[in-house]
Amino acid sequence: MGGWTRHHGDCEGGEKQWTFSRKLTAFSNQNLSSTRIEILSLRELISNIMADINQQPSATQKAAGLFHFSSGFSQITQPRYGAFQNSALHQRHFFCGNYSNMALQNPTCRTTLDLPMISTVMSPVLAQAPSEKGFAGFAIDFLMGGVSAAVSKTAAAPIERVKLLIQNQDEMLKAGRLSEPYKGIGDCFKRTMQEEGMMSLWRGNTANVIRYFPTQALNFAFKDYFKRMFNFKKDKDGYWKWFAGNLASGGAAGASSLFFVYSLDYARTRLANDAKAAKKGGERQFNGLIDVYRKTWASDGLAGLYRGFNISCVGIIVYRGLYFGMYDSLKPVVLTGSLQDSFFASFALGWLITNGAGLASYPIDTVRRRMMMTSGEAVKYKSSLDCFAQILKNEGAKSLFKGAGANILRAIAGAGVLAGYDKLQVLVFGKKYGSGGA
Repeated sequence: MGGWTRHHGDCEGGEKQWTFSRKLTAFSNQNLSSTRIEILSLRELISNIMADINQQPSATQKAAGLFHFSSGFSQITQPRYGAFQNSALHQRHFFCGNYSNMALQNPTCRTTLDLPMISTVMSPVLAQAPSEKGFAGFAIDFLMGGVSAAVSKTAAAPIERVKLLIQNQDEMLKAGRLSEPYKGIGDCFKRTMQEEGMMSLWRGNTANVIRYFPTQALNFAFKDYFKRMFNFKKDKDGYWKWFAGNLASGGAAGASSLFFVYSLDYARTRLANDAKAAKKGGERQFNGLIDVYRKTWASDGLAGLYRGFNISCVGIIVYRGLYFGMYDSLKPVVLTGSLQDSFFASFALGWLITNGAGLASYPIDTVRRRMMMTSGEAVKYKSSLDCFAQILKNEGAKSLFKGAGANILRAIAGAGVLAGYDKLQVLVFGKKYGSGGA
């Protein structure tokens, strides 16, 4: 009996020992599994961090952002589809400038995907901080972008007005609103300040600033629709199909948004060209933005506010065709061998293409603005072709490029101010919000 009890006690102790061993093993396995999960998570975290670091722009790329000048067709008309895959960049600069302005205006975005430039919307010096998510983040970026646009446009407004005065001076002479032609940029500045005062250099700037907000909102509405409709790939669908799709998407999106904001650009053009030098008593034709709408509607109706719209839409396609055609033709020739990874070679190519396409399409900008100037006047052009023909016949081809030099200066000034404003945002807020660089 005592033996049985002792044996039973031994068995019971062994069972307890086995149970304890089983629990210890299970606990060890559980901890080991947990440790493995933690190690895997840590490895994944490190991998993500390294990937994120690799995606950050290098010092060379950041420097490239300071000097490289982006492409685009117009302050109203240049969308970023096809070769421009950055949706945030597209949202910032959808319609922003005159036909040749964008070559210098937004130095923070790359010209094409193939050029070794910064691939994100960022300050020319510092990488952009992650933006807030949701509607609040969109609203902040939208409003801060508006402030940025206002600062940039306002700083460059004097040069912009001089550009418009020189570009449209022949229409003003015919209408009796200008006493004598301008001799150049300096003469235009001097006479405008003497005859109208310093503040007159900002005439028409309000309409130009207001135009930013509807264009950004319209861009948000149209960009995805047309991107899906014409989303051809160069390697998959072939060059010509991709090229045609790029022109079609740019033209359709540009024309759609341009339709809603064109009257603001018309009003800005008329106000900027409303010189009072040759007027009796120094009176102006228009008292302000609302007065432009009121008088144009009374004399010409809705057509008066949209005069030159058709040629503006054509201009979108012409610029994009010139830009991508020049890029695809010159890149294989210029960026070869040791120049393939050269920042300066890429910069020179981007400068050449954007300014070349901009200057080549500048006559279209001249024609559309000259047509705007005839609203409310007794003599009008029959069409954009008639306008083009009459300018060539009566004034010569040189007249189609009047104001192009001031246009380049205006773009440089706007780009410099925008870069400074982006840096100021980083210093004040610790990050850079959306820019309205247009």
